[in-house]
Amino acid sequence: MAVRHHLIRVPPSGVWDVLADGNRYGEWVVGTSESHPVRGHWPYKDAAIRYRVRLGPVQLDNETTVRLCEEGHRLELEAHAGALGTARIAIELRPWGDHCLVIVDEHPLRGAGGRLHNVGFEALIQLRHRAMLARLARLCEEEAGVGDAEGGRRALGQVTVGRGADGPRHA
Repeated sequence: MAVRHHLIRVPPSGVWDVLADGNRYGEWVVGTSESHPVRGHWPYKDAAIRYRVRLGPVQLDNETTVRLCEEGHRLELEAHAGALGTARIAIELRPWGDHCLVIVDEHPLRGAGGRLHNVGFEALIQLRHRAMLARLARLCEEEAGVGDAEGGRRALGQVTVGRGADGPRHA
């Protein structure tokens, strides 16, 4: 089971705003594009979005369905990937001071993805989640205008220890 977390420098409500917009799914989910709602009211239970996945010259149209929605806190999705089967993707938002800790938990449910699931596949999911959470953070933080005092960006956890003639020094 691939579980990954990322601290995003906005409150959970700012992250939820991005997750709750089905048209933006392709902006933060790695490998997808052209997302749009096709059924129900995204992100509520049984709503679905359709999106395109491009693998080189091959284009696949896939669909993701909401299985659980706890508005502002938790979103559980079932991604349908044709012959590859389906996967459960749970996204949890936790307040962390003034920020949001996002926890993503994904595992295959049905089809070839479940039968082929192994340590190598798990490593690929981890890499995908790292990129996906970085995209989600960038979108949320850009919308909130988050950056350091000089207008640049610095990673969370990077500590400024002093200011020299050439700018801040980092620990």
